[in-house]
Amino acid sequence: MEATAAAPAAQLLTDRRAPRCRAQLGATRLSCPGRFVVEAFAAQSQSSATTARHRFSATSQATSPRRIRRRQCADDHPDFQVGCSEVARDQHRIDANRFEEIRGEVSKKLRAFQQFCRPHTIYGTIIGITSVSLLPMKGIDDFTMTVLRGYLEALATALCMNIYVVGLNQIFDIQIDKVNKPGLPLAAGEFSVKTAVFLVLIFLIMSFSIGIHSGSAPLMCALIVSFILGSAYSIEAPLLRWKRHAFLAASCILFVRAILVQLAFFAHMQHHVLMRPLAPTKSLVFATFFMCCFSAVIALFKDIPDIDGDRDFGIQSLSVKLGPHRVYQLCISILLTAYGAATLVGASSTNLFQKIITVSGHGLLAFTLWQRARHFEVENQARVTSFYMFIWKLFYAEYFLIPFVQ
Repeated sequence: MEATAAAPAAQLLTDRRAPRCRAQLGATRLSCPGRFVVEAFAAQSQSSATTARHRFSATSQATSPRRIRRRQCADDHPDFQVGCSEVARDQHRIDANRFEEIRGEVSKKLRAFQQFCRPHTIYGTIIGITSVSLLPMKGIDDFTMTVLRGYLEALATALCMNIYVVGLNQIFDIQIDKVNKPGLPLAAGEFSVKTAVFLVLIFLIMSFSIGIHSGSAPLMCALIVSFILGSAYSIEAPLLRWKRHAFLAASCILFVRAILVQLAFFAHMQHHVLMRPLAPTKSLVFATFFMCCFSAVIALFKDIPDIDGDRDFGIQSLSVKLGPHRVYQLCISILLTAYGAATLVGASSTNLFQKIITVSGHGLLAFTLWQRARHFEVENQARVTSFYMFIWKLFYAEYFLIPFVQ
């Protein structure tokens, strides 16, 4: 009797509720009724523990499927555990690689778009419009929000039209650019023709929309003339494709860069924004004549690195007709003469500070040009392209000096 009673009591000692059981039982010697009481209590305790485990398991299954998967992996064979870890690492690696691919593709498209816009012409437009917009200003009181808005309207329309013109030229020059400029997006196959046409049309619409919204007659005149000349320069159609002829090609660039930008945007700021009567200033006249020389040089020099493709596709540029060396000498002579004249104009200024800036500035630019020209090699394609970009930098620098010519 004592032995049979001691077995359930010993089993109860291993349960989580053993201390309380011992306190209730008090001794190891149990009577027969006491045995039944202990067995019933033990069964009730085990049933409660089982029910709690089932409830916890159901709650875990409902709230955390990932825990179940991890537990399944842990309960299975060790090899399967390793497989689960490898699958998780592979999925993470695939996600990381996909993100890198997307980021690389976006970066590639942005670089292609940057090349499509021809950054050196964009910089020239920004600096040129900014410099010309400062010419009508007479004092600090002129810098108002109205002036800022008028300037931003002019700049936005000019940039959009700039992208239209250079983009249109690339659309009709794909085969030529494969020889002359294989890195451009259309020639390299980074952009499709449909993409280029879409971009060109979008920027053309944006340019005219901003111009119409501004209500500025000089601004609209500049946009219409730029659109006509830019289209006639590039489009392959009867009586068009003016870039085939040296004189017409140079005339388009010269008229837009030298005359239209200076006069139209000056009139926009002077008459439309500041509401003042149109009156030419010394700086405006100087800028127009000086930029005529500079634009002619850009129009002539840009054909030197493109001579191979132009000759193959029948583009009768001056470099094809006269040879690159003669055109190069002509360009250097024009620029040095222009810098000499600009130095004399600066020396005639009555303001000492402005005289020092214009004379020393133009003298420094002329000396830098002469130094670079001494080491120029027409036969070296890389140096020809580098020198052409250097001429654009001189173009930018001149716009910083123009406001000091008074």
